Amino acid sequence: MRRLSPLLLAGALAAAGLARAAAAEDLLGVYADARAADPQLAVSHAQAGVQQELAVQARANLLPQWSAAATQARNQPGSNDFAEVSSTLSQPIFDLGRMRQWDAAKTLVSAQDAAVRAAEQDLCERVARAYFGVLSAQAALVTAEANAGALARQVAQAQDRMKAGLSAAVDVEQARTFQALADGGLEQARQALADAREALAQITGHAPGELAPLAAEVAAVPPAPRDADAWIARALDANPALQAQRLIVNSSEQSIAAARAGHLPTLNLGVISQRQHGWNATDPGRTDTQIGVTLNIPIFAGGAVQSQVRQAAYQRDIAADQAETARRALVHEVQAEYRAVESGIKLIETGRVAVQAADAAVAATRAGFQLGTRTMTDLLLAIQNQAAAQNAYEQARHGYVLATLLLQGAAGGLDVDALAQANALLKK
Repeated sequence: MRRLSPLLLAGALAAAGLARAAAAEDLLGVYADARAADPQLAVSHAQAGVQQELAVQARANLLPQWSAAATQARNQPGSNDFAEVSSTLSQPIFDLGRMRQWDAAKTLVSAQDAAVRAAEQDLCERVARAYFGVLSAQAALVTAEANAGALARQVAQAQDRMKAGLSAAVDVEQARTFQALADGGLEQARQALADAREALAQITGHAPGELAPLAAEVAAVPPAPRDADAWIARALDANPALQAQRLIVNSSEQSIAAARAGHLPTLNLGVISQRQHGWNATDPGRTDTQIGVTLNIPIFAGGAVQSQVRQAAYQRDIAADQAETARRALVHEVQAEYRAVESGIKLIETGRVAVQAADAAVAATRAGFQLGTRTMTDLLLAIQNQAAAQNAYEQARHGYVLATLLLQGAAGGLDVDALAQANALLKK
């Protein structure tokens, strides 16, 4: 997966921000806002910082430890009072448990880095879903408005024809029924658009402005490679969320090794220096320094070590099962998105044909109605079918572009480059 450098990424987002100031907001502009304000991404970066510090702390257990202490003591009258300053320096020479704990912590740092990449990709996915969710809702509203307007005009024409004695009252009532249903659909479309805009605002932190729509013509190309198994293999290798799960399993294995090392001896080098002198001016004091190596051999800890090994093994099993669950879900996701892209291409083509046929049907039915060969019901149904065909076509166009992005996301390739490719399909 090709990734932009941080400098190029910042430049691309800045350019998107400048362009957005002069025109409708596009996909890259919304992504720039989301990246700056999304709390989920910020949490992921903070968790990475926490894990990095935990690795530093694990490494510190293998480094020299130095401490100092000072004591002043006043004894009973007639006894000597004294002061003491001591310094203790210790350095682990061999402690396999602490070494494996450091290994586990370092592996978790890598896992958290992968989780950050997954969070960045997840942000791209959430932005794409929300952005095209708004565009789909807008397209549905436009179609609903056109349908309601056409039926309202049909009601007016039916009323004029009834007044002129050219049709019965039942035609007016039929037209009013269709218009009432269309008005209900129009209200639902308005509510759906409001919900979609609120979903986008939840990601960016502010209400979106006017969004750039899809261009009138969008080239629907098959996924490359055109092989679902190839996409699955790519996803299993490159998906950052799955990589994070696998690294957690590796860290759990290292934690088991750290727990088992509780049975092993440890070796430490120690230097203890003490300076003691009395408060009596005639007491010159003395300094004692001890240098030694301490070998600690665990013999019995009440079963705690065995329990810690079992606990670590259970945690490893949990991590392995979670990784397998993630792997299976990823395979299903890739297959579903691959099929969505393939079917999206077909739906766009069939939708285009349906719109053309529905337009022709409305024109022919309207002419037949004027001649008396077609009924009011025929005309109202033709108008309703026309709206349904137009809405299905628009939803297929937006669904195809979104499915293309989600397929790249499942394969671990959804980044600002992929968003830029989708952004090029928008009307400028």
